[in-house]
Amino acid sequence: FLLSFLLLLCLSLSPSVESSSAPIGKGYRLISVQEEDGGGIIGLLKVKEKNNVYGSDVPLLKLYVKHEGDSRLRVHITDASKQRWEVPYNLLPREIPPTPPTKTSASSPSAANYTGADLIFSYTNDPFGFAVTRKSNGQILFDSSSSSSPCNALVFKDQYLELCTKLPRDASLYGLGENTQPHGIKLYPNDPYTLYTTDISAINLNADLYGSHPVYLDLRNVGGEPSAHGVLLLNSNGMDVFYTGDSLTYKVIGGVFDLYFFSGPSPLAVVDQYTEFIGRPAAMPYWAFGFHQCRWGYHNLSVVEDVVDNYRKANIPLDVIWNDDDHMDGHKDFTLNPLNYPRPDLLAFLDKIHSQGMHYVVIIDPGIGVNRSYGVYQRAIEKDVFIKYEGKPYLAQVWPGAVNFPDFLNPRTVEWWGDEIKRFHELVPVDGLWIDMNEASNFCSGLCTIPEGRICPNGTGPGWICCLDCKNITKTKWDDPPYKINASGTQVPIGYKTIATSAVHYNGVLEYDAHSIYGFSQSVATHKGLLGIEGKRPFILSRSTYVGSGHYAAHWTGDNKGTWEDLKYSISTMLNFGLFGIPMVGSDICGFYPAPTEELCNRWIEVGAFYPFSRDHANYYSPRQELYQWESVAESARNALGLRYKLLPYYYTLSYEAHVSGAPITRPLFFTFTNETQLYGLSTQFLIGKSVMVSPVLEQGKTEVEAVFPRGSWYSLFDLTKVVDSKETQSVVLDAPLNVVNVHLYQNAIIPMQRGGTISKEARATPFTLVVSFPLGAKEGEAEGNLFLDDDELPEMKLGNGRSTYVDFYATVSGGTVKVWSDVKESKFALENGWVVEKVIALGLPGSGAAGGVDIEVDGGGIADSSSSPAVVIAREHENMNKMVSGGGGDEVNSVTVEVSGLNLALGKKFSVSWKLGL
Repeated sequence: FLLSFLLLLCLSLSPSVESSSAPIGKGYRLISVQEEDGGGIIGLLKVKEKNNVYGSDVPLLKLYVKHEGDSRLRVHITDASKQRWEVPYNLLPREIPPTPPTKTSASSPSAANYTGADLIFSYTNDPFGFAVTRKSNGQILFDSSSSSSPCNALVFKDQYLELCTKLPRDASLYGLGENTQPHGIKLYPNDPYTLYTTDISAINLNADLYGSHPVYLDLRNVGGEPSAHGVLLLNSNGMDVFYTGDSLTYKVIGGVFDLYFFSGPSPLAVVDQYTEFIGRPAAMPYWAFGFHQCRWGYHNLSVVEDVVDNYRKANIPLDVIWNDDDHMDGHKDFTLNPLNYPRPDLLAFLDKIHSQGMHYVVIIDPGIGVNRSYGVYQRAIEKDVFIKYEGKPYLAQVWPGAVNFPDFLNPRTVEWWGDEIKRFHELVPVDGLWIDMNEASNFCSGLCTIPEGRICPNGTGPGWICCLDCKNITKTKWDDPPYKINASGTQVPIGYKTIATSAVHYNGVLEYDAHSIYGFSQSVATHKGLLGIEGKRPFILSRSTYVGSGHYAAHWTGDNKGTWEDLKYSISTMLNFGLFGIPMVGSDICGFYPAPTEELCNRWIEVGAFYPFSRDHANYYSPRQELYQWESVAESARNALGLRYKLLPYYYTLSYEAHVSGAPITRPLFFTFTNETQLYGLSTQFLIGKSVMVSPVLEQGKTEVEAVFPRGSWYSLFDLTKVVDSKETQSVVLDAPLNVVNVHLYQNAIIPMQRGGTISKEARATPFTLVVSFPLGAKEGEAEGNLFLDDDELPEMKLGNGRSTYVDFYATVSGGTVKVWSDVKESKFALENGWVVEKVIALGLPGSGAAGGVDIEVDGGGIADSSSSPAVVIAREHENMNKMVSGGGGDEVNSVTVEVSGLNLALGKKFSVSWKLGL
């Protein structure tokens, strides 16, 4: 939660930021290059002509290039004579580049290539430039040569680095966050993209927000052949990235160029390769995919108890209840308010909800209140864990008043933090932690002291007004660098409302360099602390993120607004974080502030019910907006969340896929339909996995929605008899009354569903239904799907531990017969839990249904035939919903949905179900 909803930045009034500039110098010349023992190449670059624009040039650079496997290429450029700041290798493990060669050999006079399995690195000597080419088709993916416009030559100074690549105009780029993109998921030429973790609200468009992710995905379609690749600049310093349409330029205020190229060639493969490098997304507990309710302003425990009771009375699903800082004693971390949240009463409440399968998460901020009677602070001082300024803990102000910030780069801090988490868990058995304000946020700027003779804060007025005695710090080059990034969208000083950039971390590391990894380092420490309590799978929600944060934490998109525009923006931001390797993501449903309208809240829960992380959260000053506050919203919630809870096994299986391959849970349509260029910018619909599509209403007053349907058959998950059959990608107008959201299942899929419920624990215990989708009316077809089941308290989400089961499902329609069968890996866990399939629903079958009985086999042994089958077979005709669309639909197909019920098939055993078609 955050004050920043009042710090509205009028970006339209901000100073313009030039997307191009005159060349700074003439670049570098490659003076030597040779192979190194580890299989890469290493060279030296010498500056051609020195200048003092933004400071002095680094005279000699080291170049290191290596193919790190078939699909990843690394290009590392740094000072050859001294070590520079890089993202710590212990936080993001990777190979340490070798030292420069002591003996050099002359390089080729013109150009040379260094070839890998997928990618080719080539370079020119003078001025030095390099290109990365796809080996299979010769396509140039990255080209930094300055021989022709629009790119300038390489610049490398102590506090200013510049590198440019040419791009084809028809390339589609995605990523470079965190920001709120008004034009949708695609990067938009000449919009500003500044990366520097900042506490300003998400309502600020095209501004640097809470996270820094200097990675982009480049999708191209040349001659009908799509291909994608990814580019990561692993650098934590503040930067502006200028994308003009035909070029992309990095302007960075420190660090090194540590570039990684991921060959793809599919978008899914790019994310797989990227997360293999930065760390796979964290395993999430099953309950985390249930619905969450939070509010800043649950003043006492009785209010929280009422919220839980009201959700139950309204029959709206709820898995997790949250506290913002209302539970704290004076806003201090790891404390309880003894009056409003007395420990005995809170423990009794938690015993009650835990017995029902519900969970409880609370907030903690990094700032530790300066208070000599506060045990957390006392132990922190004793352990010497705080960030320093001129040898003393750096003083800032956040909600408790004066605070010091823990230095999570310090091993002692990580140990102390874990101990405080353990102590708090013994006080209150919370189920997860929400780490907020970790950009880091500061209500003051500069060098501050606690005022004498007055209380700060005094308890009146807003708590975010700076009341410390402060003075600006501009005496060092770290506080006032020569190049001004477009911080906060208005070029504010980089130390504004955060930790002073000349403050010092462990081992002399400057805040100037480490600023944007603060939240990341806190996530690592928090994950370690939670894991050490009971060995259970941690749940962490972090506002600030960096490259690799998804390996430890989920993310929400921060302080949004209850507007229709913010509802739209939430989809693009959610999809971006899937690219960033943080698939567990969502926005505050109905908006953090101010009051949403009833209609907007209806439509928002119809979108938010399908976010991977689904939570309603509101601001202290907003009216109450729990989903039961309006009966119409309650109805929409029961519908949308009702479907989500039936889909929980599908979501959880997708989270397993994310954990092992990085695959985003929610995805842009082009991830599945990569050939369809008209989908490359689509930001108003999204896929859950590869087969379920959500097409929500995003505009006020609308009772229908125009949705894009790629070629194929799409079945409504709310009414399986309704289908949109697209002969080619087309727009279809669908009915969408206030309480209806359109969710469709694509052909050739099998998704496992359960009966649902109002708590994930009870929903998980219900029998399964397999929904099988064939192309509409196809006499020959196939479908497949899968299911992952495990003990979700185990830290690892994997097979081979005796507490997990994986099932592949297959189906065919061929020769007048439909067959659905399974293949089971590690059956023990599923059998112990007694999970069964009670129903199979096959969609799109030709003819009139089933002729005769149903044959069932389990583990190869027939247990039923046409005369003794317990199955009940019902066939219903499909209604093609796009027959009325001009140019759509095509020939009418006679097809049916066939439902086979009355089954009792153990999920832990291989089975086969088949029947003859009634043609």
